[in-house]
Amino acid sequence: MDILGNFLKSEINSRELYRCILAFINSYEIRKGEFEGNEFIILKIDRGNFILYPEYDVADIGIQIPYSLSIYKDELIDAITKYAEQNNII
Repeated sequence: MDILGNFLKSEINSRELYRCILAFINSYEIRKGEFEGNEFIILKIDRGNFILYPEYDVADIGIQIPYSLSIYKDELIDAITKYAEQNNII
């Protein structure tokens, strides 16, 4: 399963969202926290480590997190920027 690819397709679809996500990732003031996207959550563990996961609210069951990916900051920024450039978002 290409979790990073799914994340990029779902979340990096406008210049504004691209900028907001990068601001969250790069923020020195935010040491821990969550960024809620369209489908995925970006969980900031510390300033350099992140977990990406989709969150689905299933009526009878509750919140479902079927998979996740831990990723280092530089790798995440590189993937986001490359995807945005290839898709003419930036």
